[in-house]
Amino acid sequence: MNPAASDARLVLRRPGAPGTVVPLAGPRGAIALGGRDFVVMAGPCAVEDPAQIEESARAVAEAGCAVLRGGAFKPRTSPYAFQGLGADGVRLLLEAARRNGLAAVTEVMDAAQLPALEGVALLQVGARNMQNFTLLQALARLRRPVLLKRGPAATVDEWLLAAEYLLAGGNDQVVLCERGIRTFETATRNTLDLSSVALVKQRTHLPVIVDPSHASGRPELVVPLSLAAAAAGADGLLVEVHPRPEEALCDGHQALRPRELRELTDRLAPLLDAVGRTLWRPEPARRRAAR
Repeated sequence: MNPAASDARLVLRRPGAPGTVVPLAGPRGAIALGGRDFVVMAGPCAVEDPAQIEESARAVAEAGCAVLRGGAFKPRTSPYAFQGLGADGVRLLLEAARRNGLAAVTEVMDAAQLPALEGVALLQVGARNMQNFTLLQALARLRRPVLLKRGPAATVDEWLLAAEYLLAGGNDQVVLCERGIRTFETATRNTLDLSSVALVKQRTHLPVIVDPSHASGRPELVVPLSLAAAAAGADGLLVEVHPRPEEALCDGHQALRPRELRELTDRLAPLLDAVGRTLWRPEPARRRAAR
């Protein structure tokens, strides 16, 4: 074990203590990450234009999902790749989410972007920024829900110590996200480390979700990996979906189509029932199911 791992104090699960539940404000009912409900967050890699994000939001809502994802500030490997619409993209994301009864999650790359992100339910720290300690300290002071993605070359201990920065600074509203790690394997974009999901659920009290889209880079693997993540004990998913993946400006090759997202949520429900969980559904659907 890394000697620094002993500094992971606040993130560790104490015997007999309950797990942390991170609540999000949801227009169609309460959302609780880490509770009994399994929460699916979905949307395009990037907000591209008003029509695209509106169509995406409608598909996410119709699939019964809770949260709309969409990048506005985009860290890209190439300086010539689409970098996102910035503050205008956040505005479009929030408007589409509101119209369709969804909460919103999007990435923050720098504390200077935070004023533009007012109204975002869940602030995402991307894999490239997992150890951006200045950003983590700023988000700790902010004390809003934060989704912390694991870096592609980060160990579990390093990931948990990044979360420790948030908790040590006073922010206990932290959700961890496993999104695949870099290995020798080239058949997939990354390697989804499901063992880390089971391990981290044992070691920490924080909710853990899985991003099968970035993990595999292949849409045909998203559904089976999502089912495996649910069986391994994950608390939710972060999935890419686009109305027309072939036209996407960012990561279209790994995005589900709307009908595939509906297939995913349909297949999740019975599996979650078998492991004692329930799929988050909007309030009207819950009331119908209870009759």
